[in-house]
Amino acid sequence: QVQLVESGGGLAQAGASLRLSCAASGRTFSMYNMGWFRQAPGKEREFLARINWSGTSTYYADSVKGRFTISRDNAKNTLYLQMNSLNPEDTARYYCAAGRKYGATLINEYDYWGQGTQVTVSS
Repeated sequence: QVQLVESGGGLAQAGASLRLSCAASGRTFSMYNMGWFRQAPGKEREFLARINWSGTSTYYADSVKGRFTISRDNAKNTLYLQMNSLNPEDTARYYCAAGRKYGATLINEYDYWGQGTQVTVSS
């Protein structure tokens, strides 16, 4: 089992950058494939990016490709999401998730979730 805690959210202006972190408890973080999702008010939770257990394979949703970068540091039990060129449409609560399935992009393919961190982008 793994527990996840996101941090790094906040208020940003359009065009700015933020880096989100997701700290994982336990010694099994490196066994999990990880993903980032977000949910805006009144909308469904949206897949953003995923990374495999070793960090050698990543995949992005079209909505963030080229702007967001997912990475991980297994020695620090931490997942990251570097977000550049933010725009107001990026305003949402951001969640990290852990799962065993390689290539997962669906919510029900992930087993563990954090509580999320809020990102608000002003124009």
